[in-house]
Amino acid sequence: MSQKQWYESLFENYANKYDKENFTQGTKGECDFIESELNYNKSLKILDVGCGTGRHSIELTKRGYNVTGIDYSENQLNRAKEKAVEENLPINFQIQDARSLTFENEFDAAIMLCEGGFPLMETDEMNFEILKSVTKSLKQNRKFIFTTLNGLFPLFHSVEEYCSTSSEEGNAVYRNNTFDLMTFRDHNITEIEDDSGKKTTLNCNERYYVPSEITWLLKSLGYKTIEIFGAKIGAYSRKDKLATDDFEMLVVAT
Repeated sequence: MSQKQWYESLFENYANKYDKENFTQGTKGECDFIESELNYNKSLKILDVGCGTGRHSIELTKRGYNVTGIDYSENQLNRAKEKAVEENLPINFQIQDARSLTFENEFDAAIMLCEGGFPLMETDEMNFEILKSVTKSLKQNRKFIFTTLNGLFPLFHSVEEYCSTSSEEGNAVYRNNTFDLMTFRDHNITEIEDDSGKKTTLNCNERYYVPSEITWLLKSLGYKTIEIFGAKIGAYSRKDKLATDDFEMLVVAT
């Protein structure tokens, strides 16, 4: 059995704590943006990749959309299912690996927000497999909306400093960040307290992307329009031109 990756260990027992992290508090505003991008067309079938505890899937279903949520973590999905049952919402949540989704030409739109799998994988090839797999799941000429880590940010700022100033009491703690200019990967030690109160320390590494890379990857998959904006938590907007102080970028590709 191969060794567990950090992102597998992270989400083993972290669903309730995850919902309290400061970066998960912008769901409504993010769904407002998604709705406007989809022209409020409730007949569309949406795929939520790396749906976690289902926050976007649940909000969009409440608004009348048909959503399928996939995630690699059984623990996160169980929480998503619980929340959907509490709200009496019929959402199809499935355990799947985003690198090898079982869908083909099935969805009208895909969302992958707050690093839903991409760019957490341990190699660039695996991250690309996620983009490829999501694209295969979409019908022709459809929209793919996702956020990813902005590679321009660590060139101008300290990732460690950003994480500590944007974190709340009880949130995950990130330290010993080292950003590698050759690979655009940030290695750090993340400390979390899981849902049972157990403290866990993980060696994480995440890939930051620059806009030209994302554009090239998506062009190679056949996307015709690729637009990239700054991603403000809970307030996605086409008015936000990507800047070096945006920690994440928002990508809208068709």
